[in-house]
Amino acid sequence: MILEMFRRPRKAGVLGMNKRNADYIMAWNPRNAYPKVDDKTITKELASAHGIPTPKTFRIFSHHGEVGRLDEKLAGLEQFVVKPARGAGGSGILLLAERFPGGFLRSSGESLTMEGLRYHLFEILSGIYSLGGREDRVLVEAMVHPHAVFEKVSYKGVPDVRIILFRGVPAMAMVRLPTRASDGKANLHRGAIGAGIEISTGKTLSAVHGKSILTRHPDTGNPVAGIQLPEWEKMLLMAAKASDMTGLGYLGADLVLDRDLGPLLLELNARPGLAIQIANGCGLEERLEAINSRWEEIGSKPEQRVSWAMEHFTAQVGSPVNSTGS
Repeated sequence: MILEMFRRPRKAGVLGMNKRNADYIMAWNPRNAYPKVDDKTITKELASAHGIPTPKTFRIFSHHGEVGRLDEKLAGLEQFVVKPARGAGGSGILLLAERFPGGFLRSSGESLTMEGLRYHLFEILSGIYSLGGREDRVLVEAMVHPHAVFEKVSYKGVPDVRIILFRGVPAMAMVRLPTRASDGKANLHRGAIGAGIEISTGKTLSAVHGKSILTRHPDTGNPVAGIQLPEWEKMLLMAAKASDMTGLGYLGADLVLDRDLGPLLLELNARPGLAIQIANGCGLEERLEAINSRWEEIGSKPEQRVSWAMEHFTAQVGSPVNSTGS
């Protein structure tokens, strides 16, 4: 059965939400460090100071009055991404792929007038998409152009790689692949699929889609397993360094692979979800306990932590999901 491992969680080493919250998020993530990851503008400033590349920021809107000069502010920009600085789960993000007189064409093919964009910016600034409904800022960023490695297993949009780290050690990873159902967004709760990634090799495993395990992308029909991610060790190292700059002991790092720029840090998450366990076919708790119990031998430098993780975390670590999904 697909969720057999979750019916016997203690035996399978599956990390549940309550234990995640109490033993990892509350125990290892100091509250005063949350703004570093909850506000994308702060995250990007920290990343820049630590030499971690991120998508280029074109504009930041901080006040409603700035939106009145939208034509002027966006002059010369043909392709860009609009996102709330404190947004979560992909809410409020617009991917604008082409400019036309009076508006823009979204990556989904839908058109958006300049007035419609102005209204959307007002919504973001008012906090409609932000954590806790607080007033927010608008980030206007460069569009990421996905690496060709994802071309056959993604429907429009930009795939991203989620890496969960504990004490700065990469513990588990997956790539989230957009689908037609997710409207090109790489968010599992919106309909994207998540393919596990073997930490030791950077190769993809089978994928989770809702409550089902898939071996092929639902739209393209191509296999999702066995894809070798380029610059994998570099991505792990970027995630490890990003963990250091936050002061958080347990977090998720989201990266993208740009076809020209290579790996870029997209954002960080102090409360990463647990579906990554299904995508990898094994429980996360066993790996977290291994990191904690063998901390003295791992080493404190990012390079040492990545090297240890690549040596110890293979697809065979943990209890595999016993299912026959398509």
